[in-house]
Amino acid sequence: MSKLKEKVERETTEIKKRVRAVSTTRLVLLGIMLVITILSYVFYENLFSSDPTVNWFLNPNTVDPSDPNSTATPGTGSLFLDDLIMTVPTIIKCIQSVTILLLIVTVATLIIVKICGKTQRGITVSSLIRSLINWVTAIVLIIIVLSAFGVDTTALITGAGVLTLIVGLGMQSLIADIVAGLFIVFENEFNVGDYVTVGDFRGEVISIGIRTTKLKAVGNVKIINNSDLRGVINHDTDVSTAKCLIDVEYDAKLPEVEKIIKKQVSKLKVEHATDEVVYDGVASLGASGVTLQFTCHCKEADIFAANRELNAAVKNMFDENGIGIPFPQIVVHKG
Repeated sequence: MSKLKEKVERETTEIKKRVRAVSTTRLVLLGIMLVITILSYVFYENLFSSDPTVNWFLNPNTVDPSDPNSTATPGTGSLFLDDLIMTVPTIIKCIQSVTILLLIVTVATLIIVKICGKTQRGITVSSLIRSLINWVTAIVLIIIVLSAFGVDTTALITGAGVLTLIVGLGMQSLIADIVAGLFIVFENEFNVGDYVTVGDFRGEVISIGIRTTKLKAVGNVKIINNSDLRGVINHDTDVSTAKCLIDVEYDAKLPEVEKIIKKQVSKLKVEHATDEVVYDGVASLGASGVTLQFTCHCKEADIFAANRELNAAVKNMFDENGIGIPFPQIVVHKG
């Protein structure tokens, strides 16, 4: 349990580092936007007032007192610069809305990481929720910016709904990936940090996203669509078993060999094993010798290291006690 706890803590730390790496730039930008937003509310009248004597961006000389419909406009003498200056209040309104939204999203993300980042399942759920939040935030930001510039977002949203229906019919695989990802998380089939086998690829789950799942093994990352995850073998549902199969000569007396093994097997040391090495008996009768089986339990993450250590420990025990390991033999009969 201590090793599992260490593993979860290590994965949690890694995720927090990645969040911090992304958040550093994000927080700097958010800080700048927050300062602009605060200043915009402090000087609200100077930015958004329709009174040209108060608004910094309007020229009171452009107002015709005799014409009630006359409005103030910038008076730089350049049509391009006048239009550019007129967009400044709109841009500031965009920054206000975007800042408030990003502030809420950032705080929510940090809370999710803090609350969920304590277990493997929590890390998995956190990863999926943050992925969903990013997608929703991007869509809302687009709507906010377009709305600030006078685009009819109601018609846009209605049109987007119809467009989504049309596109959805042609993007059934994407929808299948999203639905499969949700079922993977909420049915707890496997979590971030688990070791799984998909097809002929065995690796550690490093990410479960809204569309894909990533497995890592020997420095390689395999990206699999969630809808393609079939026949998954989860190796972390129980402790794994490291196995050693070793031959002894047919000429050796099996009862004597087993007597030596039973005395020495408890002394075998396997660093990555979670319990003692066990002698299971005769596994098979090979072409050149009798195959004996030794096993020990270990974490799936340590399965290969435990196998190597078990093989070395059994070989050393055989050498120290004079138990011969046969070479391949061929018997030729002459008629």
